[in-house]
Amino acid sequence: MSTIEKDVSTVLTTNYVETAQARLQDLRLWREQIPRFVIPPTWDATRRLVGAASVPPAFIELTNVAVANQNALVRQESISPAEIRDLVSYADAYSPVADELEALAQFVRHSVTTARNTAGSEALTTYSLAQRLAKKPRHAGLVPYVADMRRALGRVRKLTPEEAARKAAERATKSS
Repeated sequence: MSTIEKDVSTVLTTNYVETAQARLQDLRLWREQIPRFVIPPTWDATRRLVGAASVPPAFIELTNVAVANQNALVRQESISPAEIRDLVSYADAYSPVADELEALAQFVRHSVTTARNTAGSEALTTYSLAQRLAKKPRHAGLVPYVADMRRALGRVRKLTPEEAARKAAERATKSS
């Protein structure tokens, strides 16, 4: 790789790292900007909330009306019907934000996979070409590169027990 290629590669990589870090900081700032933002205290906290969270809005409004009109239903520790309506309004307003963020995450993951696919396809094409060329005497210098690529790719064929025993026997006879 020439010095120019190394410099361009370093600049591009550094640029992506810096812009990705800036986006992460932007997203973290959202935490402070979204009202009622709560980080789940345990891995299963959301699952535990789903039962009551999936109660229909009409049911919630009926209970608000009942509490407003029946003193027997007013509890000291409960929140007011106005506060409950505010919570429902918040949930309705921010649900599309969550949907959009999930879609964005899906699109970013797809973009990452596309980039890895393109880089991997280029590398596999180069590996295939190097394998073919390394078989020709004038390109014998490619043989160590092909071996390194094969090891890095993890495509080293495992020996059968018989082949392993035969190779071990060969090594033993050579060393004696």
